[in-house]
Amino acid sequence: MDAARAEGEGTGALPRHWPLLLVGAAVVPGTLLFLVGRWGDAPAVEAWRTVCLAVTVQALPFLLLGTALSGAINAFVPERVFRRMLPRRPLLAVPVAGVAGVVLPGCECASVPVASSLIGRGVTPAAAFAFLLSAPAINPVVLTATAIAFPGNPAMVLARLLASLATAVAMGWLWLRFGRSEWLRPAVRHTGHQAEHSRWDEFRAGFQHDFLHAGGFLVLGAMAAATFNVGVPRSVLATFTGTPWLAVLFLAALAVLLAVCSEADAFLAASLTGFPPVARLAFMVVGPMVDLKLIALQAGTFGRAFAVRFSAATFVVAVACSALIGGALL
Repeated sequence: MDAARAEGEGTGALPRHWPLLLVGAAVVPGTLLFLVGRWGDAPAVEAWRTVCLAVTVQALPFLLLGTALSGAINAFVPERVFRRMLPRRPLLAVPVAGVAGVVLPGCECASVPVASSLIGRGVTPAAAFAFLLSAPAINPVVLTATAIAFPGNPAMVLARLLASLATAVAMGWLWLRFGRSEWLRPAVRHTGHQAEHSRWDEFRAGFQHDFLHAGGFLVLGAMAAATFNVGVPRSVLATFTGTPWLAVLFLAALAVLLAVCSEADAFLAASLTGFPPVARLAFMVVGPMVDLKLIALQAGTFGRAFAVRFSAATFVVAVACSALIGGALL
């Protein structure tokens, strides 16, 4: 019994009392909101609730679709497909892996173990890292969500595509030039289909895990965005919005802290109306590539030495690409 329980925990099974935890997650915030609404400033609370609900409702369908596609790829697409798509020369494999992210949807949480699995099966690390960065940033679900979040502004969609792809390819080439194998500590993580398991069961388990995990970050991100919009005085925001480079750095750092799923971050960026377009672009480019949960996942998968260096370099490159491409297009 204990062995079976340990095996279930090791495979990422949900806690035994997860329905109670889910109900608590739904009830507790509502109770706190009710109490704040009674004793706080009612108009401010109402505005907070409106912004939070609007962001969540707009983003939820794209989060649902994105996690479903990610689970389907994990369960039904063989890993050899990724290897056959890449040229043997690492210098060419990096941009091809980056472009592959356009047609292969996947959330940032799933991209880390997929990259680890690709490296373990002979794919050059530089190409695997380019795919790790591009897949959650420029896949069709994310680009469609960006187009809906910024209606009538195709330049924002194009800028996000180009800046994210440029960051992924640049980081792959930087790894080819400066990366060291001793920085990597690949962990044994299974992704994809196991012969003894049902593909549909793997799809259901992967979808359930990704959706509940990413959905929690979405709600937290929506709450943070609503608090930011309602609670922060405009005089404080003027310090950042009045200086373009400060605005870019501020929203880039905010993306790292909020750790919002890439299928939903465009709606949060669209809600930050006080900031210039280039700063909001930086928020959408940095978020899917560098945030707190990704740094933790990379440290657990590849080692702390890799995560610290790779995340810091990715942040700098992503901000630079956002500023250059956003400045030219937006």
